[in-house]
Amino acid sequence: MSAAAVGLLAGIALGFAAFFGGFWAFLLVLVLGAVGLVLGLMAQGDVQSSDFRRRGRQ
Repeated sequence: MSAAAVGLLAGIALGFAAFFGGFWAFLLVLVLGAVGLVLGLMAQGDVQSSDFRRRGRQ
């Protein structure tokens, strides 16, 4: 599935959440989608957990 198709599906999901559930449902879907994206990228190997850790002052 292309990135454009994934973006389209995400937009449709957010639109449905906003229409049927209101603002808080929209935010919930947005946050859970972002968490799912990060976990998927980590499982795929594109992102490592060390990328998110703060490194000491340099």
